[in-house]
Amino acid sequence: MSTYKEKISDIYAMMGQGKLMDAFEKYYHDNVVMTELGGEPRKGKAVNREYEQKFVSSLKAVHGMTVDAITSDEANKVTMVESSMDAEFVDGNRMKMSQVAVQKWDGDQIIDEKFYHNMNAPKN
Repeated sequence: MSTYKEKISDIYAMMGQGKLMDAFEKYYHDNVVMTELGGEPRKGKAVNREYEQKFVSSLKAVHGMTVDAITSDEANKVTMVESSMDAEFVDGNRMKMSQVAVQKWDGDQIIDEKFYHNMNAPKN
């Protein structure tokens, strides 16, 4: 059985390979709640799948993604990831997005995820 740190590392490895939706299907619980900084919680896998698909569809290219830190509290089933992405969108905007994501796990799947992020001015 994999540790939670191994599971979250696999998710980010899949994302780096352009397989965000595959990771979502594999690792997210049917009753997942996802919350962006300052936003209303999105409840349920179907609602979050639609949100993630919309995000993926808005991307023209990813010019780099880094994972700066991954940690876990195995006893309390919590993982945290600090990452950044240089994203170019189909509307022509390009920005560097940095975030910390905190995941709570139920078995092998994420049941709750919160995103704390910073989106800088568009890159030239």
